Amino acid sequence: MVTTEEKKKTGANPSVPAEGKVVQVMGVVVDAEFPSGKLPAIYNAVRIKQPASGNVKEIDIVAEVQQHVGDNRVRTVALASTDGLSRGALVVDTGDCIKVPVGKETLGRLLNVLGEPIDNEGPINAQEKWPIHRNAPSMEDQKTSWEVLETGIKVIDLLTPYPKGGKIGLFGGAGVGKTVLIMELIRNIATEHGGLSVFAGVGERTREGNDLLLDMKESKVIEKTALVFGQMNEPPGTRLRIGLTGLTLAEYFRDVGKQDVLLFIDNIFRFVQAGAEVSALLGRMPSAVGYQPNLATEMASLQERITSTRSGSITSVQAIYVPADDLTDPAPAASFAHLDATTVLSRLIVDKGIYPAVDPLDSTSRILDPNIVGEDHYNVAREVQRILQKYRELQDIIAILGMEELSEGDKVVVSRARKIERFLSQPFFVAQEFSGHP
Repeated sequence: MVTTEEKKKTGANPSVPAEGKVVQVMGVVVDAEFPSGKLPAIYNAVRIKQPASGNVKEIDIVAEVQQHVGDNRVRTVALASTDGLSRGALVVDTGDCIKVPVGKETLGRLLNVLGEPIDNEGPINAQEKWPIHRNAPSMEDQKTSWEVLETGIKVIDLLTPYPKGGKIGLFGGAGVGKTVLIMELIRNIATEHGGLSVFAGVGERTREGNDLLLDMKESKVIEKTALVFGQMNEPPGTRLRIGLTGLTLAEYFRDVGKQDVLLFIDNIFRFVQAGAEVSALLGRMPSAVGYQPNLATEMASLQERITSTRSGSITSVQAIYVPADDLTDPAPAASFAHLDATTVLSRLIVDKGIYPAVDPLDSTSRILDPNIVGEDHYNVAREVQRILQKYRELQDIIAILGMEELSEGDKVVVSRARKIERFLSQPFFVAQEFSGHP
């Protein structure tokens, strides 16, 4: 977050909006020149305006300052399309970073990255607006004790329990059920616990966003949920900041409303991808596999703000797309360090027709500990994992030689493992129209 001291150094004065002009347009990257001593601070929002002329419509877009490039110029990233924008257009410094409406007025509404409603249901008359760039809670404000969050999903509650106020990663390739699992969690938390949720759609399919909105309206879950969308068709600047917008809404409910909030982010990989696009547009040298050099810093700026405090908690469930099912890719690897539990969705389990396709051996939880979940729960979970691990080891023998070649003890293990697999699957409320199961 930009401090007042930094603003003084750049000469920015929020009471008198500084005006400049566009000097260069490179896609969504716009360079603007300001009078000497009136340079906007880094992360300030600037408004770019251009009147209609000929076939070009009137332009009024917001951009975020990313770099000071010398000669009284700043490099900004536009949060909307720059089609038709030309040099000489007016640029007005807002004197602050992007601010979004917060509070109960946002519940049941769908917002964009700037906090503007995009659900055609009128304006949001919120009492307060908060900046999207904020500091993480201090060490002394954070809560360190663990508490289990019941999800109503058997395989998760038994083998990878979610901590309240923790960060959970849903790992999986394309089409293994990450979004469906998130929708089920939203439904269960709202219906069974009456909890508030914030859903941030980061660079995902517009159709999925539309389906989610309609499903939530139908199930009345939307009354306890705020949604912010920056989908695939949006510029990279929007996809990079939409996660921070959703997080800011959740922080208000935690810090002011003193509530336990669920923050769903779908998809963290698209957040990283947007950061890589912005980094390339700004001319930074790429690092491993073409990702941005500040990947770890960018990830931490989002993740460190997601935590439990003495007043409330934010529990984050983040879908993380794994490129080519490679968990060593820098994008999923960068998120591992921040997570308290990981739920890995496996294509091999999808091929068996078992849903949710949670891999019980690859998935982990920091709180699967007898001191937290209890001795009985811990022992049952470990025994289930032992049986499933033994079954996995026997599968090659079964495939080559058949069940008949196994010892009687191994046949019992296989029988138990198959029963456990079926027990850990369950029909989802949100997938009822596809599965036919109520």
